[in-house]
Amino acid sequence: MMHTLEEKKAAFERLLNIMDDLREKCPWDKKQTLESLRHLTIEETYELGEAILSGDMNELKGEIGDLLLHMVFYSKIASETGDFDIADVLHAICDKLVYRHPHIYGDVEASTEEEVKANWEKLKLKEGKKSVLQGVPAGLPAMVKAARIQEKVKGVGFDWDNREQVFDKVKEELDELKEEIDKGSDQIEDEFGDLLFSMINYARFIGVNPENALEKTNKKFISRFTAMEEYIANDGKQFAEMNLEEMDTYWEKAKNEQLKNQ
Repeated sequence: MMHTLEEKKAAFERLLNIMDDLREKCPWDKKQTLESLRHLTIEETYELGEAILSGDMNELKGEIGDLLLHMVFYSKIASETGDFDIADVLHAICDKLVYRHPHIYGDVEASTEEEVKANWEKLKLKEGKKSVLQGVPAGLPAMVKAARIQEKVKGVGFDWDNREQVFDKVKEELDELKEEIDKGSDQIEDEFGDLLFSMINYARFIGVNPENALEKTNKKFISRFTAMEEYIANDGKQFAEMNLEEMDTYWEKAKNEQLKNQ
């Protein structure tokens, strides 16, 4: 069911009113601070990501609500100290969006996604950022951070011309890693990092989100392994009593069953 603009406004006002009530009357909500909510928000963000990958739209709706509540909560706390309130937050993001979309709200031409991203990065530099990488949070997980770094530098033209070049770089990094492993050098970790960075770069060129791809593989492995465990248990066997070849037989059985059900 799609709602009218007035219904959406009323729903948001209802959340704001509930937040006011909770902050005034609920012992737990009254105690919360910006710092105490921080780790909970991070957890909620991961849960939102999980819901997106699951494809369960009802679950996704709930997780969006949980995260939205946190944004309202932060704004409520800030309003109590006189720093800003939810209206300031909303106006700030609206102003930023209008400023950074001159191809919509101004006279700049941008007909492709690449042109939009390039304009976006240039505008951020005009806003006073000293580096295009300044907006990459230091606390991001390494894989996500690598992808964001690559997207940022692409915005100012620092990028490969085509995916074949990037794949050649992947092969070059793989060869360098093997060379360091064969030598038993102390550069193995560095070369492994270079290989991962080049793989993440290649993922961008072929339209794959590396974080999502790895998480899907994690889920696939967990599903197959737990199925394998069930098959082994049903046959009255235990891992400790089996060799790798016997385990592999059950792995293939679980794999084939999974593929049939896709």
